[in-house]
Amino acid sequence: MDRIFDLAIIGGGINGCGIARDAAGRGNSVFLCEMNDLASGTSSWSTKLVHGGLRYLEYYEFRLVREALIEREILWQIAPHIIRPLRFVLPHHAGLRPAWLLRLGLFLYDHIGGRHLLPATRSVDLSRDEVGKPLVANRYTKGFEYSDCFVDDARLVVLTARDAADRGAEIHTRTRAGEIRQKDGIWQLTVENTVSGLRSTIRARALVNAGGPWVEKVLSAGSGVNARAKVRLVQGSHIVVRKLYDHDRAYMFQNSDGRIVFVIPYQDDFTLIGTTDRDYHGDPSKVKATSEEIKYLCESVSEYLAKPVRPQDVVWTYAGVRPLYDDGASEAKAATRDYVFELDTPDGAPLLSIYGGKITTYRRLAEEALERLSPYLRSAIAREGWTGKSPLPGGDIDVSAVAALSAELTRSYPFLTPAHANRLAHAYGTRATKWLGNAKSIADLGQSFGATLTANEVSYLMASEWALTAEDIVWRRSKLGLRMSATEVAALDDWIAAHKLPLEGPLLEAGGRT
Repeated sequence: MDRIFDLAIIGGGINGCGIARDAAGRGNSVFLCEMNDLASGTSSWSTKLVHGGLRYLEYYEFRLVREALIEREILWQIAPHIIRPLRFVLPHHAGLRPAWLLRLGLFLYDHIGGRHLLPATRSVDLSRDEVGKPLVANRYTKGFEYSDCFVDDARLVVLTARDAADRGAEIHTRTRAGEIRQKDGIWQLTVENTVSGLRSTIRARALVNAGGPWVEKVLSAGSGVNARAKVRLVQGSHIVVRKLYDHDRAYMFQNSDGRIVFVIPYQDDFTLIGTTDRDYHGDPSKVKATSEEIKYLCESVSEYLAKPVRPQDVVWTYAGVRPLYDDGASEAKAATRDYVFELDTPDGAPLLSIYGGKITTYRRLAEEALERLSPYLRSAIAREGWTGKSPLPGGDIDVSAVAALSAELTRSYPFLTPAHANRLAHAYGTRATKWLGNAKSIADLGQSFGATLTANEVSYLMASEWALTAEDIVWRRSKLGLRMSATEVAALDDWIAAHKLPLEGPLLEAGGRT
């Protein structure tokens, strides 16, 4: 390949895709490779929150919290279909953090981040308010209710990548980065498509290592860089159970060990509970929620809830590894969630490695990454700061208009049930009509795989969102795996195998077209 890209990025999580989008929008030529599916690592295994991180105030992470609080409303406005406001109830627990400290923290939370759209904190009488009903009777009487946002994390990554591709970036999934070499001030990156086995060499003026848990492994592939920073792998596990209560608020429960656990309404009929914090020393691709973690989460929330949660109530678990910057904190829960850059220029060519970061701050991380690389990029200054003003694909609606969009889909496509239309509005926003097209009946959408998933939707996800397997679709592009049987998922995999896109050029270009 004779072309020299301005920027090559290793890693298709939220940080890599965020940098790709920002860089492409500034006029840079961008190549991104991801060894698996987009968001298949850390970025799809989060607690699904766009939040300031109330508990980080205890560790004096004021800059991080302020930045995250500012980003919270920016992200909501550019992706209102996949991000929504969520109110959290924080019961006061006698013997743990005192009420005055909680009030102070929530006052700071409300005021240091430029909150404009989300409602402010309020005190709650748990003995009278409906949010007190799921709790153990007469144990918790005082509480606070504050605002944050819920996000479909994997879709945030995919839509960010889609926008990057729409602006000219080349996004290559199932493409593993191999040897990294430098010649005449240009990076040469060997990549291999893991589906076809085809190999190619990519040349770029600058290289970004957004490998997440594999950031140190990337550096060891011959880059000539000896990393000064270290990554600390911290496992976070979550459980999903059937819906625990009827109202729409989430809870933040304090534990006696100083940790907190969230209880969040999830996918209409379920409740998400998480997370844990424990150091992880194994292969990041093999992380699983352990029986001890499942038991810990069940016991933690059962201290608060009138109806205990038991391990046998769990319908799904997931776990991820957070690649945190190793700041020497003695406990995993205290390790910084802030991001750290390491810029190396062996023989003059820049290699930027990223440690840490949160989904909430990915957009600012991308801006700062490009600021660091600006001396080496031809088009790094143009359109500076544009990503907070331009909606992600399907997000070109007002934050209050998602319900109206759902209603519009049922009017335009009366064969859709309200629940089906609502799912599509929240997944695709205004782009749902791209594959609904001129359909007059559910049969016009092709084969049904169960849980409202049809062949037209699957074809769209394969052609435009880099989906290659049933797992990509039912666990990352959606969470329909919670509702589909193993037989239905197997039938979906068979259909995908029969309808795969052809190879194009030196690499498999799945999802490269709209």
